[in-house]
Amino acid sequence: MAELDGPRWGPASKGRVRQIVFLLHGVGADGNDLIDLAPRWGQAVPEALFISPHAPTPYQGAPFGRQWFDLSDRSPARLEAGVRAVAPVLDAAITRECAAAGIPETHVMLMGFSQGAMTALFCGLRRATPPAAILAYSGLLLGPESLGAELRGRPPVLLVHGEADEVVPVAGSRAAERQLRDAGVPVEAVYSPRLGHGIDDAGLSAGAISLQRAAAGLPGI
Repeated sequence: MAELDGPRWGPASKGRVRQIVFLLHGVGADGNDLIDLAPRWGQAVPEALFISPHAPTPYQGAPFGRQWFDLSDRSPARLEAGVRAVAPVLDAAITRECAAAGIPETHVMLMGFSQGAMTALFCGLRRATPPAAILAYSGLLLGPESLGAELRGRPPVLLVHGEADEVVPVAGSRAAERQLRDAGVPVEAVYSPRLGHGIDDAGLSAGAISLQRAAAGLPGI
């Protein structure tokens, strides 16, 4: 797989980069889909660089868009195999971007939507250097059975999900909330009534607070 790259924004302060927020898009989109979140969230973390990489492979059956892993077989085993295969690609991107910015890998925050949320949760909880926070919107936790043995850290996790989501049912985040708590991972969940497969103001506000809290807890560099 090729190296990950995509649109980027910030830092809002116009000064030195002190954190990096990776925004992982959903299936069939690309990095342009989430980068517009950066100006709003940049107010909460003004020293953060936002990077919204394009997923590594084309979305099958569509004229455009990307995917983190194949969804043609949605059995739990195949989904876990897919996200497990892409994890080293995201891991390498985090290492590369932190080195370029001159910051430690502890100063990374991962956000994902839908398939991107699944990727952020799987990879972030298993990284040798855990991120400062994980924000997962409209996703679910892949590979929960292997998490206990593979968990490398317990970064705070924010789960956000619309209760009217027909693409990835809210049951996915409710199960993830239970599974993460069982693993000792600090988790906060926001469920939005009547919201479908998307992000609303309540979710954006919760994300800004989570990013701000995570950045405030990091040592200075």
